[in-house]
Amino acid sequence: MTEELNRQRVLNMFETFYAGDIESALGRCTDDVEFFSNAPVDILPHLGSHRGKAELRAMWQTVYSRYTEMRHEVPIILAEGDKVAALLRLFFRKRANNRVVQFDLAVFFTLRDGRISQIREVMDTFDLVEQVLEKDLSSLLTGKATGEP
Repeated sequence: MTEELNRQRVLNMFETFYAGDIESALGRCTDDVEFFSNAPVDILPHLGSHRGKAELRAMWQTVYSRYTEMRHEVPIILAEGDKVAALLRLFFRKRANNRVVQFDLAVFFTLRDGRISQIREVMDTFDLVEQVLEKDLSSLLTGKATGEP
């Protein structure tokens, strides 16, 4: 019973966040919520580590300032006790040029007293950075054109 309730709490947070309601999403978190994303902060400085609603709000506002629309799919979500894990497929439209960034994100949540107290994100940062910078980093790093042996 607790697992299903926690699973639904996370799904509700996704719905409010991706609908653009940051305050409602924050209302589903503890005051001391901890956030960590393994993204390279020198390229995506708004990610990394944040603690508390104020820092999380500022990070989420930065994300919303860079993208005009965000859409999500949740192909997998699992819950066990106070832990919930979800695989998301995300589609973000860049404000600067209307291009769509598409990536998968694994998110791990811990809940306390019915609220999200920890969020940890894991993603293919190489793919994401290539899309955000709109550069083929593989060819830059190897000196070979894409598809060249």
